[in-house]
Amino acid sequence: MEAFLYIFILGLAILGTPIFVVMILFSAVAFSFADIELSALAIEVYKIASAPTLLTIPLFTFAGYMMAEAKSPQRLLRLAQASFGWLPGGVAIVSLIICAFFTAFTGASGVTIIALGGLLYPMLLKEKYSEKFSLGLITTSGSLGLLFPPSLPIILYGIVAKVNIDDLFLAGLVPGMILILILSMYSLYKGDRNFTRTQKFSVNELKSSFFAARYEVPLPFIVLGGIYGGFMTPTEASAICAFYVFIMECFLYKDISLSRDLPRVMKESMSLVGAIILILCCALAVTNYLVDEEVPVRILELMKSLIDDKFTFLLCLNIFLLVVGAMMDIFSAIIVVVPLILPIATEFGVDPIHLAIIFLTNLEIGYITPPVGINLFISSFRFNKSVTQIYKDVVPFLLLLLGALIIITYIPWLSLLWF
Repeated sequence: MEAFLYIFILGLAILGTPIFVVMILFSAVAFSFADIELSALAIEVYKIASAPTLLTIPLFTFAGYMMAEAKSPQRLLRLAQASFGWLPGGVAIVSLIICAFFTAFTGASGVTIIALGGLLYPMLLKEKYSEKFSLGLITTSGSLGLLFPPSLPIILYGIVAKVNIDDLFLAGLVPGMILILILSMYSLYKGDRNFTRTQKFSVNELKSSFFAARYEVPLPFIVLGGIYGGFMTPTEASAICAFYVFIMECFLYKDISLSRDLPRVMKESMSLVGAIILILCCALAVTNYLVDEEVPVRILELMKSLIDDKFTFLLCLNIFLLVVGAMMDIFSAIIVVVPLILPIATEFGVDPIHLAIIFLTNLEIGYITPPVGINLFISSFRFNKSVTQIYKDVVPFLLLLLGALIIITYIPWLSLLWF
C-alpha cells in the first residue's frame, strides 16, 4: 500500500501537479506510515510564520514589482546609457547592468525579461548587434542579478540554511560582479568586432538622465547603506524600501495609479510571495521527515565511499546543481535541496557561505540551461521565437557563465572576502 501511494504521488508530479501539492501529499503519507502526527505539518507553518526575516520577502517583492510596472526601467535605462553608451558594446553592458538591478529587486527573471525585453531588444538591434547575440544577452541577463542584495533567493536561502542574510548579501557582491564583468568583456568584444555604433558622451544628457532618475538612484544606497551601516536590519530595510518605492512611484513620479494600478501590482506580487511561502512550508515538512530518517547521513556515507576529496565533491555538486537548476524553479530547489546537501558539504569542508554562492550561481545558470531552463521559454514567448533558436542563442553565454562558475567554486575567497 505504501509503495502504491508513493508511485501515485510520483505520477501526479509527472503529470504537472503543483509542487506544493506533491510535497504535502508526500509528507502526509510519510508521516502516517512513520506514526508521526499530521500536526507536524502545522508546526512547520508556525515555524515559518514566526521567522522575523520572512517579512523581507513580500516587502522587497512588492517594491520590485512596483518599479517594474512604473517607468523606472526607462529612466534607469536612459541613465545607464548616458553613462556607458559611449563604450564599444556599451548598450549591451547597459542591458546587463539594468537587468541585474531589476532581477535583484524582483527576484524573478521572468519579470525582468518581460518588463525590459521590449525596451532592450530593439535598442540592441538598432546598434547593429545580431539577433542571435541580442536574444542570448537578454535571456541570460534575466537571471543575472540573483547574487545581489536584496535578492529573494538569497533571503530564502538564509532562512532555510539558517545562515546570516547580511553575510550572504556581502558574499554575493564579488561573484555577482565577476559574472557581469565576464559578460561585459564578451559584449565589448562583440561590439568592437561587429563595429557597433557608439553614441557620443554628453555631460548634458548625463545630468538630464540623472535628474530624471533622481529618486531611483538613492534606493540601493538607502537599503545597503542602512543594513551595513548598522542602522537597519534586513527586515527594517525591506519595509523602508517598500515604503520609499510606494511614495516614489505613486506620489512623486505618479506612474502608478492608487485606484487602478496599485491593487493589480499588489495582487501579482503577493501571488508570487504566496507561492514561495506555500512551497516553503510544505517542503520543510518533507525535509524534516528525510532528516529524521537519516537520508542525508546515508547519502554522505555513499558519497564518501565514492569521493575522497573536496575538489571532486565540488565538481559533482556543480553538475548536480546545474541539473536541479534546469529542472526546478530556484525557490523550490533552495527549499528542497539545501537541507540535504548542507551537512554533506560541511563534512567535505565547504564553508556554508561559500556553499550558498555556489548553490545560487548554479541555479542562476540553470535558468538558461537547455532543455528546460525557464528563461528559455520566457524569451521564446516574449520575442515569438522558437525555443530551439533560443537554445542556440544562449550557448556562448552559457559557456562563459560555466567558466565563471568554475572560478567562483574553486577560489572561495571571492565569496569570503569580507569575512
